Amino acid sequence: MLKLGEKGAIPQNDNETYAIVPHIPCGIVTPDLLRKIADVSEKYNAKAIKLTGATRMAIVGLREEDIDGAWEDLGLAKGAAVGMCVRSIRACPGTTFCKLGKQDALGIGMKLDEKYHALELPGKFKMAVSGCKLSCSESWVRDIGLIGFPEGWTLTIGGNVGMLPRIGKELVTGLDDDQIMVAVDKVVQYYRDNAKKGERLGKMIERIGIEPFQQAV
Repeated sequence: MLKLGEKGAIPQNDNETYAIVPHIPCGIVTPDLLRKIADVSEKYNAKAIKLTGATRMAIVGLREEDIDGAWEDLGLAKGAAVGMCVRSIRACPGTTFCKLGKQDALGIGMKLDEKYHALELPGKFKMAVSGCKLSCSESWVRDIGLIGFPEGWTLTIGGNVGMLPRIGKELVTGLDDDQIMVAVDKVVQYYRDNAKKGERLGKMIERIGIEPFQQAV
């Protein structure tokens, strides 16, 4: 039998109910998906549907006995909302919808999500993709941040909005879509192979410097 954590159940502050967070890649939903989430929330008397900072939709206030049924009715994968892994990828509308976009943030965000979402790593790991220098996805304060410019992607690493906020360090600039995917993979691989358990990427950079990542990319 799966434990509650393995079911994606997050305890709430009343110590009686739980939240579940379906995986919604880059926050893109359809009317049918919205209706399904609303129907399941209503069926199991959820207390709220919360739009999260990571563009997920948390169904809040479920009873323990209803968790299995809610997941079955949703028919969706679990979002990586806790644990030492890659969380849901944040992405702005980019050139898909926004007139200010310089690069395809949604397209790259979906590729990153498909490849890395829920990947277990030494520590919590967040990524964000912004289609222009306005950085609406807050790429500068993510472990890996992508920012689109007319000449290509800029990759930043080591950002964090936790207890000790950090602005990410610029690692490389002017990459096309294929190059940025390769660069991200090299950063993730180096972090996975060399970080201490529980060590965020920013802390690792403080310990060893940015030069090993520059050499890896």
